[in-house]
Amino acid sequence: MANYISKLFCAELEGITPHIVEVEVDIHVGLASFTIVGLADKAVSEAKERISSALKNSGIKPPNRENRKVTVNLAPADLKKNGSQYDVAMALGYMIASGQLKPFDGSTTLFLGELALDGSIRPVPGILTICNMARDCGYKTFYIPLENAPETIHLNAVNVYPVRSFKDLIAHLEEQIPLPVQESQPFKPQRGIGSVDISEIKGQIAVKRALTIAAAGGHNVFMTGPPGAGKTMLAQSIVSILPPLSFDEAMEVTSIYSAVGLLVGKSFIETRPFRAPHHSASASSLIGGGGTHPRPGEISLAHRGILFLDEFPEFHRDVLEALRQPLEKGEITIARSGGSSIFPARFLLIAASNPCPCGYYGDEEKECTCGAYDIIRYQRKLSGPLMDRIDLHIWVKRITSDDLHIPRNEKESFAIAQSVAHAREKQRARFETAGVAYLSNGELSSTHATELISITPGAQHILDHALDAARISARGYFKIKKVAQTIADLDGKDVVDEECVQEAFSYRVREAEEKEI
Repeated sequence: MANYISKLFCAELEGITPHIVEVEVDIHVGLASFTIVGLADKAVSEAKERISSALKNSGIKPPNRENRKVTVNLAPADLKKNGSQYDVAMALGYMIASGQLKPFDGSTTLFLGELALDGSIRPVPGILTICNMARDCGYKTFYIPLENAPETIHLNAVNVYPVRSFKDLIAHLEEQIPLPVQESQPFKPQRGIGSVDISEIKGQIAVKRALTIAAAGGHNVFMTGPPGAGKTMLAQSIVSILPPLSFDEAMEVTSIYSAVGLLVGKSFIETRPFRAPHHSASASSLIGGGGTHPRPGEISLAHRGILFLDEFPEFHRDVLEALRQPLEKGEITIARSGGSSIFPARFLLIAASNPCPCGYYGDEEKECTCGAYDIIRYQRKLSGPLMDRIDLHIWVKRITSDDLHIPRNEKESFAIAQSVAHAREKQRARFETAGVAYLSNGELSSTHATELISITPGAQHILDHALDAARISARGYFKIKKVAQTIADLDGKDVVDEECVQEAFSYRVREAEEKEI
């Protein structure tokens, strides 16, 4: 029997960050054994049983039929290896080392997939994330499970071979029956279709205006109002007016979903995500984390989309306070004793709440039954630093019968979406001219907000006076300035004037909070 040391390449996902892993297989004389080294977890260690059965059922002599010592090394040795994506690479490495497969140049090739006992290849998470990174590192050929193929449909400049079974892969490598290369398809932006179209919302003109500003500038929103006022429907309707994902944004979103295994059997994500976790969600499920190997949470799954938190004060206090870092930075850092993982979290937050436990404080029709202390305690569940990070505070009034009889204008959502798209285009052009990598006004740092926002002396005076009078914080000062810029973009103004600042300032104070308790 031939005796070789074979080397192929696979990859490991650390959070959502991929790392290339060398799969080395050595066979030499000794008592029959199959050893996997290189900080392998249980799923990786059990691969030897899957490989033996898969090879046997594919008509290939398996390791347990030979009186040889098989050693598989996964390098780098200090990187923890998790999952079953190494199965195919290890099985091929064994065949090359044992002389059952002619050696080939695999220096720019990646093999990914889990082996079933019958020799078929099962899907694994993170295919798009891994392939995208490996392409940038110079890898040109990828053999992936057939079920993972849809997520790589827009991956160009590489050769992607979807594989159904290990027998098919061997026939291809032996140049007997070639596998078809997956053809890359051009990306076509898709406008999101939410469960509610904004044209279906009756009345609420002021709230629709605020949501238009939020969509145009990527500004976070907090809605307060009595039960049944339509807060949930309004939050769901914002999907219908958001601009389509660009290819780079779609690649970011799809890579996250791929890394957590939410894309198996599904295609590339082309619309903005809408995530709405229940208020009983834990910190790790919302923020990310969970155990030794942190996973992205809901805020990362909402990246470049909407995170809707209904019954905002009912979330646990530690969960709400953990939102402060991602709201500010657009990413979340999960630290563990073995290292830290950084997950993207550039989302648009839509939070909704009743003004008090009974829900009717501030309502013009129904009397509130809560005591003053109950109202204060309920509203204090939301800390000042957290609320200061939310750009738009909106009071949602009760719907009247007159509102319900207003005929629906089906062109309304298209008109609003067009104005949002036009405002985003103005922002994109402004950022490109300045050479900064932002996608919306809401992402601007305080430094760039000062440099890029043109404001009239009168509007600047209003902002300065509000700050000096302690009516707003320094953070609120810049948030008002950024919202005012978005209003100017929507209204077709070249500079931020007094009217823009006054409207932006009005969104920093909720109507219910202006009433005496």
